[in-house]
Amino acid sequence: MKPHLVIATFLAAGPALAQTPELTVYTYDSFVSDWGPGPAVKQAFEAECGCIINLVGAGDGAALLGRLKLEGARSDADIVLGLDTGLIAAALQTGLFMAHTIETDLDLPLEWTDPLFLPYDWGYFAFVGNRGAAQPADFRELAASDLKIVIQDPRSSTPGLGLLMWVKSAYGDEAPAIWEGLADNIVTVTPGWSEAYGLFLEGEADLVLSYTTSPAYHLIAEEDDSKVALPFTEGHYMQIEVAGKLAATDQPELADQFLRFMLGETFQSIIPTTNWMYPVVLPQAGLPDGFSTLIQPEKAILAPIDQADALRDLALDEWLRALSR
Repeated sequence: MKPHLVIATFLAAGPALAQTPELTVYTYDSFVSDWGPGPAVKQAFEAECGCIINLVGAGDGAALLGRLKLEGARSDADIVLGLDTGLIAAALQTGLFMAHTIETDLDLPLEWTDPLFLPYDWGYFAFVGNRGAAQPADFRELAASDLKIVIQDPRSSTPGLGLLMWVKSAYGDEAPAIWEGLADNIVTVTPGWSEAYGLFLEGEADLVLSYTTSPAYHLIAEEDDSKVALPFTEGHYMQIEVAGKLAATDQPELADQFLRFMLGETFQSIIPTTNWMYPVVLPQAGLPDGFSTLIQPEKAILAPIDQADALRDLALDEWLRALSR
C-alpha cells in the first residue's frame, strides 16, 4: 500500500474510533458494587447503545447530591441515579437538572408526575433483625427496650434521612422525645447503608435500619430465612429512588435512551435480586418467589415532596439535639 493511502486510511478510521459516545452516570456505591445492579446494567445497556457507560460511585444518596452541588455545572455527570423523594426538592433547587422526555406507565402505589425525575425502584424502610429475637411493635417499644441498633447518618445516607422522615411524619411534635428514648439504643451511626448492615451481620447490633425487602436477599441468595423485617404499627416510610438528566450534559439523546432503558424489561428485571427493591415496572415474569414472604406494611408513609425540605431540616435539628445530650 502506498504511503499516502496508509495516511488516508488512518485518517478515515480515526474519527470513527474517537466517536464512540460515552455516558457518565453518578450513583451510589452499592449500585456499582460487584453484587449490585451496576455490572449487569452496564453490560446490557452498552450492548443496546453501542456506547460506553461510566458508572461512578459517589457514596450514599445524600453524599451523591452533595458531590453534585460541589461540582455544579462543571460536573462530568450526564445522569444522576440514586436520589430519592426526600432529596428531590433539594436537587430541584440546584437548577442543574432538565426535564426528561420519557412517557411512563408505572407500577407504583402512588401517581408519579414529576417532570424532571424518573423513579426506577421503591421500597419501605424497616428495622431488620434475627428471627426468634425480640420484635418491638413500634418506635416507643424499641426505645423502651435494651435492643441495640445501627442506623445511618441522615446527612450522607438516604436510609438515614428516611428514618428521620419516618419518625417525624409518624410522631410530629413528639419526635424529639422518640429520639431521646432511642439515643441509648444506638450503637453507632454509619455514613452509609453498607457499613451499617455489615455491622449487624457481624453481630454488633440486634437490629439495623434497612428495608422490608432485605430478608429476600438472605432467602434467595443465601437460602437463609433467619432475617426478618419488623412490622411497625405506625406504618413504614416509603423510599422511591429516582434518576435525573443533567442540564449540562453533552449527550442529551443518549441520556434519554438510558432513561427509557431504565424503565424497560431488562433493567427492571435486574433490580429485585441485585438492588433488593421493588421495580417500578413489574417484569413480565413477576417478582422472584422470595418476595412473597415479605411483610406488607398496613400503612405507607411519605411526606409530600414539596414539604420534604422543611420537614427534613426540622427533623435533622431535633435528631442532632437528641443525640448530643
